[in-house]
Amino acid sequence: MDHEPTISRDQNRTATKGRLRGLGFSGLGRDALVASICGGVVALMVGASYAAVPFYNWFCRATGFNGTTQVATSAPATGPIARRISVRFDSNVAPGLPWKFEPEQNEIEVNIGQVVTVFYTVTNQAARTTAGQAAYNVAPLTVGSYFQKINCFCFTEQTMAPGEKREMPVVFYVDPSIVDDHENDGLSTITLSYTFYPVRDPVVKPLAASEDDKRKGNL
Repeated sequence: MDHEPTISRDQNRTATKGRLRGLGFSGLGRDALVASICGGVVALMVGASYAAVPFYNWFCRATGFNGTTQVATSAPATGPIARRISVRFDSNVAPGLPWKFEPEQNEIEVNIGQVVTVFYTVTNQAARTTAGQAAYNVAPLTVGSYFQKINCFCFTEQTMAPGEKREMPVVFYVDPSIVDDHENDGLSTITLSYTFYPVRDPVVKPLAASEDDKRKGNL
């Protein structure tokens, strides 16, 4: 019985190296090629991780995903409708920020489409200037795309002088188009929640004239 010739592992490895050399890949060249590929993959992964944060924020603002509220420039064109809904207000302060933060009202009832202004009160309880930035969302998460803010302290970083107390407004409405979303047919309450986080390196803003100075014309 005839036997097929066999090729040892060493012979096969030698043949493979010969083919690679024939293609122009020496041992050193292969190492450089592999290193370049690995470096490119790492760079791509790092770039993707940085791009994911702004993309995620944009996606949340555009879609209301994860209870992210929307930003409006004016009142709804259709005006308020008869259906009413309760809006609750929640406030939190992250560790490291010595602020007292609370809504002036815990809950109100509004008409859908009605533009409403509410206030939160913030007090810096520290003997030094501190700064914070508010994160926010609404619950249930399905109403994020319908909760429209015209003005909010959460849009900008807040810097508070030692012992300063400040009233911060929120101007909002619930978009009337929510009535066409049958997923929210049984919705009776929306909770608007804020959490202030410390800002370690606050942006230094130029001094502005006070309201009294402006009234006197001392600019």
